[in-house]
Amino acid sequence: MAFHQTAGAQRYVFADLRELMAKATPPRSGDALAGLAAATAQENIAAKLALADLPLKALLADPPVDYDGDEVTRLICDTHDAAAFAPVAALTVGEFREFLLAETTTGETLRRLSPGITPEMAAAVSKIMRNQDLIAVARKIRVVTRFRNTLGLTGTLSVRLQPNHPTDDPAGVTASILDGLMYGCGDAVIGINPASDSLAAIGDLLRLTDGIIRRFEIPTQSCILGHVTSSIELIERGAPVDLVFQSIAGTEAANASFGVTLALLKEGREAALSLGRGTVGDNVMYFETGQGSALSAGAHHGVDQQTLEARAYAVARAFDPLLVNTVVGFIGPEYLYDGKEIIRAGLEDHFCGKLLGAPMGCDVCYTNHAEADQDDMDNLLTLLAAAGINFIMGVPGADDVMLNYQSTSFHDALYVREVFGLKRAPEFEAWLEGLKITGPDGRLAPRSAGHPLLAAV
Repeated sequence: MAFHQTAGAQRYVFADLRELMAKATPPRSGDALAGLAAATAQENIAAKLALADLPLKALLADPPVDYDGDEVTRLICDTHDAAAFAPVAALTVGEFREFLLAETTTGETLRRLSPGITPEMAAAVSKIMRNQDLIAVARKIRVVTRFRNTLGLTGTLSVRLQPNHPTDDPAGVTASILDGLMYGCGDAVIGINPASDSLAAIGDLLRLTDGIIRRFEIPTQSCILGHVTSSIELIERGAPVDLVFQSIAGTEAANASFGVTLALLKEGREAALSLGRGTVGDNVMYFETGQGSALSAGAHHGVDQQTLEARAYAVARAFDPLLVNTVVGFIGPEYLYDGKEIIRAGLEDHFCGKLLGAPMGCDVCYTNHAEADQDDMDNLLTLLAAAGINFIMGVPGADDVMLNYQSTSFHDALYVREVFGLKRAPEFEAWLEGLKITGPDGRLAPRSAGHPLLAAV
């Protein structure tokens, strides 16, 4: 089905829904690389106008990736909740935007609506929204998850403490963990990207982080970000696995490039649940995503990268994760060229994920060859905090010495909490105060050389 739209004196024709969605997307290098982007700003506006008039039902009836050939499409279609969708079923994409922004549309309304929204609907409406629209709607939505603490509550912002080390050296990892804890970071997870994918190395890191958590009775969880199959095997060997991690994408073929299927993700979740390590909840999965992953794997099916990213959140929500993290600028400038594109993508990802019911965090980051700098990351961090994001990264000095990219630091978390008056997960906040790392107001207390955490090294 072709779509026609006049803009000025020019009449534009979009051959199908995939082309319409792609050309309505705000400019980004990945869609240009794939040959999908609008050729001009005028064509982009024409596509937005045509998309705004599209009934939401059309997005359900015409998935961008073939149902028979893609298990992600089958998941989206087969789990769609028609009853939840009913309140907005008669709306166009433009009318849906107005509904989302209306003062009478509350967070509870959006929570009930979530099972009826497909990722294509979320992506479509995001394409015709300004940045402030994405922030205003996402701020209404809270997705609360639990394992050893409670994440995502109103007025909170959590931090993944990311103590990566280029050789997985236990002393270096431990020093970074203790440094982060003394800055009040780590309530989302103590999560390590291992330099080695050997089971022995991952097992050592699991035992190291578990030992620190148990020794100091920290109400948080750990995760070593290896492949799901490594987690499953380590669970079978009796390793102390809290969360099972996996990178995911929005098509079956892209997930295959990561070596995963939906069935394998289910197996990983069931393995983690069998350990019963959570104390306040059983959200045991940690997923990471990023715009451009399907294109980089040659698995995008002619679909724009932002729509495919939203489809990854449909995969995530099917497994009740504790954390979903869009690593927004990590893949590089081939997909998000500069600070403006990274900022826009981060706001889109957070909005779409929250609308779909995913507990969204963001690695506010960029690679050193992108046209971006730390001021751009400050802007995105501030905007996401205004939008009510669940968690961000805490990297020593904001410079990951193992993955070689720039992210957010322990100090950045202090800044954004101070500016917005945000607290940590309540169980973690109480632990920090009990150890006199923070005072009753949540601010850092003066550090003494005899502090129990510092005396441990």
